[in-house]
Amino acid sequence: MTKSSPFRHAWILVLIVAVLAPMLVSSYNLNLLGRFLSMAILAVGIVLIWGEAGILTLGQGVFFGLGGYSIAMYLKLSTLPEGSLPDFMEWSGVMALPWFWWPFKSGLLALLAIILVPAVFAGIFAWAMFRRRIAGVYFALITQAVALTFATLLTSQQSTTGGYNGLTGFTEAFGMPLGTDQANRTLYWITLAVLVAVFAGSKWLMATRYGTLLRATRDGENRVRFLGYNTTPYKVVAFMLAAVFASLGGALFTLHAGVVSPAFVGVVPSIEMIVWVAVGGRKSLWGAVAGALIVNFAKDIISSALPEAWLYVLGLIFILVVTYLPNGLAGLVEDLLAKSRRPAAPEGALVEEGK
Repeated sequence: MTKSSPFRHAWILVLIVAVLAPMLVSSYNLNLLGRFLSMAILAVGIVLIWGEAGILTLGQGVFFGLGGYSIAMYLKLSTLPEGSLPDFMEWSGVMALPWFWWPFKSGLLALLAIILVPAVFAGIFAWAMFRRRIAGVYFALITQAVALTFATLLTSQQSTTGGYNGLTGFTEAFGMPLGTDQANRTLYWITLAVLVAVFAGSKWLMATRYGTLLRATRDGENRVRFLGYNTTPYKVVAFMLAAVFASLGGALFTLHAGVVSPAFVGVVPSIEMIVWVAVGGRKSLWGAVAGALIVNFAKDIISSALPEAWLYVLGLIFILVVTYLPNGLAGLVEDLLAKSRRPAAPEGALVEEGK
């Protein structure tokens, strides 16, 4: 039996349990699990840009919001009579549908927007930053400023974005009534399938030559340039993939939660996303997934019992992880497994060492 066999069997068991979850947990907990799995999709993208490329981004909430608002705009329009406007627009005195809402009358265009809009925006933004070699804390602060700007824009445009309240009141998606047990199960399986595809695709990509060069860029970008490689495209692709994964997660989260608002896209949510991955392990795909699930379940439990204590607990968790577990829970597990595999020294060798 090879060393990888136990891990392969463990992953098969986890996947089987995940597929059977709708039959094992209540509808409420299944909805929570679906939301957190959608967040795990975003976390996988952070591993690519932060763990593999070494670029800390504090603006993933922007792309999460782009996906969420893209699907929400379609859901708001899909059930309206021809010529009608969303309720919040009518309350605000809007007389005609804004031009940027027009494409979202089509479900196909809405699905394409979930992928293309964040990919294009992320590609242009990343190319502008990386070609000027902006990195480190400067890049993190710029992405944080973008998240703040995006959240402010959404809240200030009450008449066209829903403002602080965001978009809600969805009744069906692509002909499927929302809020039913069957809808919860279907959305859960779709979310799980997307997560598995994103996870497997990322694992394959990081095993290719691209992944090797991306890690080499992280560990010594000047050396990679000296060898004749232009590192900018590698980092741009990683940032674009992270953006698309975040957008997919945002769209699926919106379907599960039934709402999207600026509260999900600003600075604080973007920092929380980094904490998920830091807790799980920023260089581990499965660690990022585990971190997203653990931290969000902890948030649900703690914030329900002690609403004001959660942010303090989150800060404490981050400090402890950075101080004592720099590679997160995945690093701890890998260290423990490495120690368990290490062969014990023969007694004779200990005697010789004693002499």
